[in-house]
Amino acid sequence: MRIALVNDELIRRGGAERVALCFHYAFPRAPIYTSAYREFDTFPEFKDCDIRSSWFNKMVRNESQLKKFFFPFGIIAMKMLDLTEYDIVIQSGTHCSKYVKTRKDAIVFTYCYTPFRLAWNPNSYTEYLNSSGLKRVGFNLIISILKKIDKKAAKRTNYFLAMTNETSIRIREAYNIDNDIKIIPPSVNVNNFFLSEQTDDYFFILSRLEYYKKIDLVINVFNKLGKKLIIVGKGSKEKELKALAKPNITFFKALTDTEIANLYSKCKAFLMPQHEDYGITPLEANASGRPVIAYSKGGVVETMIPYKNDSKKATAIFFDDQTEESLINAINTFEKLDFDPIFIRKHSENFDDSVFINKVFDYIMNPPRLQIKY
Repeated sequence: MRIALVNDELIRRGGAERVALCFHYAFPRAPIYTSAYREFDTFPEFKDCDIRSSWFNKMVRNESQLKKFFFPFGIIAMKMLDLTEYDIVIQSGTHCSKYVKTRKDAIVFTYCYTPFRLAWNPNSYTEYLNSSGLKRVGFNLIISILKKIDKKAAKRTNYFLAMTNETSIRIREAYNIDNDIKIIPPSVNVNNFFLSEQTDDYFFILSRLEYYKKIDLVINVFNKLGKKLIIVGKGSKEKELKALAKPNITFFKALTDTEIANLYSKCKAFLMPQHEDYGITPLEANASGRPVIAYSKGGVVETMIPYKNDSKKATAIFFDDQTEESLINAINTFEKLDFDPIFIRKHSENFDDSVFINKVFDYIMNPPRLQIKY
C-alpha cells in the first residue's frame, strides 16, 4: 500500500502544523504534499520530511501572500497535485488539502479541523464584516464559488476525522455527511514542557493577534486591573493591540520554544478568551502544570476539567460571556484558589503526542468495514 499525506500549507507554527507532524510520525515513509512550504517559518522538524509543494509555493513568501493569492491560484495549484499513484491519502486541514487528485479506488481520510472558514463562516473575518456595497457583493460571489468547490471536494473523502464533537457537527452540516465521524483530539508533546518550583506574578497569552482571538478583551481587562500580562504572538492586529495596552502589558514575538516553555511554566495562569475550534495552547499550559482561564465554548470544554467545587481536581476556570465583567469575575475567583500543578500535568498526559499517533494509526489501518496493511 502506498500512502501519501496532504496538508493545506506549511508556512507557520501552529496547532495544524503540529498535527501534520504527528501524521508524519505515524507514517514516516509517506511524502507530505502541500500548497506552500517555508522551512524557516514553520517547525524545524519538517526539514527531515519528504515535502512536495505545489507550484503555488513560488508565488507566496509568507502567510499574508498566501491569503492574498489563494483565490484562485492556491485552489488551482492544489487541484493540479496528482496523487493517483497512492492507495491511501490522508489529508489534514480546513480548506485545500482535499482538492488534490486521487484515484477513484483510493481510500481517502480527511482530518478536518473545521469546514473552510471563509466559505462556511465568513463572519469570523473582519474584512468581510467591514465590507459593504460592491466589495460585499464580490465577497459573497467568491464565497458561493468556494462553497461549491469545497463541498464537491469533500465528497471524495471516505472517512472524516474531527477534533471535537462540536467540529464534527459543523463538518456533518457543511458537507451533508451521513457516515460516522471519528473524533481524535489533537495532541501536545508533553515532554516539551516542564513544571517550575515557583511561579511569577504574570498572566500569559500565546496567540495570533487577530480579530476573533479577542485579545483586545483581555487587554481592556488588564488595563483596568493593573495586573501583569505577557502576550506572545504576531498578526494583523499587532499595532492596534499594542497601542491599546498600558505599561503593565508586555508583548513578545519570535521567541524560541524554550523561552515559550519557560513563560508557560512560571505564569500564574494561561488565558484563552476566544471561541477556539480546539486549542492546543491550554493543553501546553496544563503540560507546564499551569491552570487556564478560558471562555466556556469550543474545544476547551472537551479538553479541560473546569473548576466547580475543588480546585485541586480542576485544570481550568471558565467564564461564560466574552465581556470584561465576566472575565474579571473569573480572574478574581482564580486569585482565591489553589490549583495542583501535578494533577494538571498528569491530566495533560492524556493528550500526549503518543496517544494521538497511536489512535490515528490504529484507525487508518483498521477503519470501519476495511482492513488495510501498511
